[in-house]
Amino acid sequence: MAIYKVQVATARLTGLQFDTIFITLVAATGKVREYKVPSKRALGPILLIRLHKEPYSFFPENMWYCNTVRVTSPEGNTYCFPCYRWIQGYRTVELSPLPSQSWGENPGVLSCSPPCSNHQTPPPGIGVLFKGPVCVSPEYVTKHWQEDAFFGYQYLNGFNPVLIRKCTALPENFPVTQEMVAGSLGESTSLQEELQRGSIYIADYKLLEDIPTTKVNGHQQYIAAPLCLLHQKPSGEVVPLAIQLSQHPGPDSPIFLPSDSEWLWTLAKTWVRNSEFHLHEVTSHLLRAHLLAEVFAVATQRQLPMCHPLYKLLIPHVRFSIHIDVLARTFLISPGGAIATGRRGLAVLLRKALENLTYRTLCLPDDIQERGVASLRNYYYRDDGLKIWHSAQKLSLSLGFVPGPHPQSLFWLSPWLCAVSVSVSLACRAPPLSAPVPLLSQIPRENLSCLGVIRIDFDRPLGTYPDEHFTEHGPKQLMAAFQDRLAEISQEIEERNRSLSLSYNYMYPPNIENSTAI
Repeated sequence: MAIYKVQVATARLTGLQFDTIFITLVAATGKVREYKVPSKRALGPILLIRLHKEPYSFFPENMWYCNTVRVTSPEGNTYCFPCYRWIQGYRTVELSPLPSQSWGENPGVLSCSPPCSNHQTPPPGIGVLFKGPVCVSPEYVTKHWQEDAFFGYQYLNGFNPVLIRKCTALPENFPVTQEMVAGSLGESTSLQEELQRGSIYIADYKLLEDIPTTKVNGHQQYIAAPLCLLHQKPSGEVVPLAIQLSQHPGPDSPIFLPSDSEWLWTLAKTWVRNSEFHLHEVTSHLLRAHLLAEVFAVATQRQLPMCHPLYKLLIPHVRFSIHIDVLARTFLISPGGAIATGRRGLAVLLRKALENLTYRTLCLPDDIQERGVASLRNYYYRDDGLKIWHSAQKLSLSLGFVPGPHPQSLFWLSPWLCAVSVSVSLACRAPPLSAPVPLLSQIPRENLSCLGVIRIDFDRPLGTYPDEHFTEHGPKQLMAAFQDRLAEISQEIEERNRSLSLSYNYMYPPNIENSTAI
């Protein structure tokens, strides 16, 4: 009599289980028989197992989250079959570990013939936890929010650090003159000299032009499509030089300057930050961090067998992707949501953003070069992001994958989301200004502003893999090396932050969630 010990690990988040679970051991002999724990004979090496979920008595069917199944043979060999997914309905699920000898034999040519299985959506109850680390000091913001240097700093290390780009020639629709900015630049230089020196940058919100808006709380909402010219001073500070609140200059669209009255200049900057919010929420956050992540999540779960190494590499990073997007569609971007564009305007902006999205945009090193910001000083998003990017790339290549979308997917599923997961004011209640108006008549009501402030609890920081998808020694070593590199990056960030008046922690590895979760 041969005795096989079978251990089935169920996740803690699973409630009472009333269904009947059977298991089939498939042996190397090619014969498939159902066994309980005892067997009349030894089966030989276990190639795969089948879990059968069937009704039990009169109890209703409920979903079951299986972590792993371990089978110990009479000879003492242990086989680990990772599952880590919900099993819904009465069905049979096949699990098999990836043979360890496949690693390193044919690097760069791992492939599969993908089955097209039903995509599983996490059930209600696995959601987002709204507490966690604070990346920006509220006290610092309260003290410095009106300063030009803090306004410029946010383009480098704020919640949307991907819009700023080098400006070598002024756009025709942004007629800023030397006389306008002479007071800001000083007597020792000129606008043309700074353009040639490479210290002039621009933020263009053209995507927001002609986007429909809606009413929120009975008030018509407005958004602008501004242009903002910026200058990196010799001290390293980035400050705004000029702001135009539309794409069409003229009497109804003047150019606002730091030399204007304090509150007029503050209001112009407020309009730019408002536009930043809408571009950030729809393009950087919703499109790149959620909808693209959903593409990776669906493709991973539908097209890759669980034994495939690419599935094992990506699945921890799409853990909550589908569920969080369901919540977004239900509460945030549904009809009646709080976004000023409304559902119709959001769809228009999404389409325009997708049309302007390129493969190079999704490759961080290429994006840095294309925007001309490789030499931009104090750009901590770039510095920290590139370190994590190259670490993810090294992990992917070491696991035997050809150069491709693997670093992109790891980066956009995890670090990128952390870098863009904060919000500001949601909407303005009056059209973009063309003359002095009271500030309070333009900014959103307090109940809307509060909707944009959220914090999250980090369940599994980047590089932690409590679910044992890889059972082979080689991949485990590579993941350990990835964790060691992330620890080094964390120490480097901590060391740098000690000398900063405002720490940059958005790309701090312990603050980065493994999967889309907000």
